[in-house]
Amino acid sequence: MRKIMLTAFAAAAMATAPMTMHAQQVPGPHPAYLHALSDLRAARHYLSDGGAWAPIKHDDEAAVREIDAAISRIKQAAIDDGKGLNDPFPVDTSLSPHDRFRKANELLYSAHNDLSHAEDVPASRGLRDEALKHVDQAHNIVDRTEKTAHWQ
Repeated sequence: MRKIMLTAFAAAAMATAPMTMHAQQVPGPHPAYLHALSDLRAARHYLSDGGAWAPIKHDDEAAVREIDAAISRIKQAAIDDGKGLNDPFPVDTSLSPHDRFRKANELLYSAHNDLSHAEDVPASRGLRDEALKHVDQAHNIVDRTEKTAHWQ
């Protein structure tokens, strides 16, 4: 009886070994998406730190709305690191409003690059594409404001 149990156990172990090896080869959650979420949150904090310069406040708010929409689409695609939009983030408060917009623009560019990787989950492609549109719209707002505002 013991010999039969050992044989059955060995057969079961051998049968599941290929599945275990295959499962280890499948990549985990999209690290590029998680990096994009981090960049988007950072850009959001640079734009909505509460000390917005009055002449650009409208653009600040419009860019933040686009960033929030992009974050929402990424979360709908089931890529969520559990961090909230208003979780503490270390913003360099010594930066001028112009430099904050420049920093936010760099982060938006990085998020765009992270999101533009191929999407292997068909159901997530549309959400990823929507997130990219919102990131690009936020980037356009920030870029336009950075170039046209009369910075003090």
